[in-house]
Amino acid sequence: PGEDQPDVNVVLSAYSQQGDPALYGVYYSGLKRFIESVLDCHRAELSQVFYPLFVHMYLELVYNNHENEAKVFFEKFSGDQECYYEEDLRILSSLTKKEHMRGNETLLDFRTSKFVLRISRDSYQLLKRHLQERQNNQIWNIIQEHLYIDIFDGMPRSKSQIDAMSGSLAGEAKREANKAKVYYGLLKEPEIELPLDDEDEEAENEEGKPKKKKPKKDSIGSKSKKQDPNAPSQTRIPLPELKDSDKLDKIMYLKESTKRIRLGPDNLPSICFYSFLNAYQGLTAVDFTDDSSLIAGGFADSTVRVWSVTPKKLRKVKSAADLNLIDKESDDVLERIMDEKTASESKILYGHSGPVYGISFSPDRNYLLSSSEDGTIRLWSLQTFTCLVGYKGHNYPVWDTQFSPHGYYFLSGGHDRVARLWATDHYQPLRMFSGHLADVTCTRFHPNSNYVVTGSSDRTIRLWDVLNGNCVRIFTGHKGPIHALAFSPNGKFLASGATDGRVLLWDIGHGLMIGELKGHTDTIYSLKFSRDGEILASG
Repeated sequence: PGEDQPDVNVVLSAYSQQGDPALYGVYYSGLKRFIESVLDCHRAELSQVFYPLFVHMYLELVYNNHENEAKVFFEKFSGDQECYYEEDLRILSSLTKKEHMRGNETLLDFRTSKFVLRISRDSYQLLKRHLQERQNNQIWNIIQEHLYIDIFDGMPRSKSQIDAMSGSLAGEAKREANKAKVYYGLLKEPEIELPLDDEDEEAENEEGKPKKKKPKKDSIGSKSKKQDPNAPSQTRIPLPELKDSDKLDKIMYLKESTKRIRLGPDNLPSICFYSFLNAYQGLTAVDFTDDSSLIAGGFADSTVRVWSVTPKKLRKVKSAADLNLIDKESDDVLERIMDEKTASESKILYGHSGPVYGISFSPDRNYLLSSSEDGTIRLWSLQTFTCLVGYKGHNYPVWDTQFSPHGYYFLSGGHDRVARLWATDHYQPLRMFSGHLADVTCTRFHPNSNYVVTGSSDRTIRLWDVLNGNCVRIFTGHKGPIHALAFSPNGKFLASGATDGRVLLWDIGHGLMIGELKGHTDTIYSLKFSRDGEILASG
């Protein structure tokens, strides 16, 4: 905890070595004139210094009680900053006295984490020479103390290259941050024998080409037997054993995938919409099961509701006394344990004491997770429709939660800026992922369950290794808080959406942004890839 919350006085006292307050504006406009006079190729890179320098100089004036000078400085130069820092500047403009600085977490973060700038060696030498010739120590001190300049050899970057990557609370990611190896491949599928259906065989005989379908089925099975070189080993993290019901699901899935048509611009999928009518309780979260049989909604009135979308109604398991009367050897024992009297199209789950912001079904459809403004995550049974566990670890609202694709593990993120990894049978988190400078707004598991990704209001996306809790990728480029994340089914790509209305695509293996999808004009709240990964839907 000591490291987590740096001593406020120590952090702020770094601002006490001050220059003449009246000269701050002179220093800043002098540097501005210099940067505007250099060659175009260096100007874009050096302009990155303006924003962090402006903030630190302003804070230094405020800290040393030069209220009027700070106000003049702010009014004179705040208009020069990039438009995507508007929200930060609005918060900054409200800090006009030394005492305002003490309780402000964002500001403490800005102070303790060095703002990262990526600048070519030539541009950096220009800047250094200029400041040392002018003996402009005030600015040089701030650069050395509060900025981290990641110097690279080669051509300076253009304005558009820099703009694509900038916008986060702490500048860009250091190049080192995205160098670690990530095992983004999928785990080898378990070997399951595929029984051939009688109807399949009959259909084939009618068509007169009986041999066509069989090899295709085998190829699906055999494709997954080869180990992907980019995949983690099967035992890298302990995963639960497959139950018989999971194997049946897999067989169904493989059978269906052989009949699947490849999607593309000329082959768009059919779409089925469900509307929540009269949702006066305020729908705040929604999730579907993988087989589209159930929908769950989280509501602002702190309830969770589950609906069956198929004609099959939702039923509870019978009471213990009634279960004793059942013949356990009978073939339809799973049917007999259900209580017909409780059958209904939907169920309401009560337990949270605040709006429910995150909701997630377990892959086997037996459990449901919900996270709430009350700081808890609850695990519900879909057999008894009761709450099994309340996980307490976050002290503030929990904005999102998600089950691992392999079940057992789940992830949560919230206002305390830390994401947590849990297992359903532990009431304490197994891992805590800390590093974001603002709320963790969305959390997602990688398809191989070895990695998790978090998006935050600090406008960065981080990929974490479940094995050791290390941050292995930091993606910057969004200009607003991140609200949606989705991995492609093959595990290679990540899509992200934010309040800036942009959808960005990232290559996880190389740690690079590979594209931007334009079209939205406002916040993107949801992203989902089709099962074959050919189509991405955003909303």
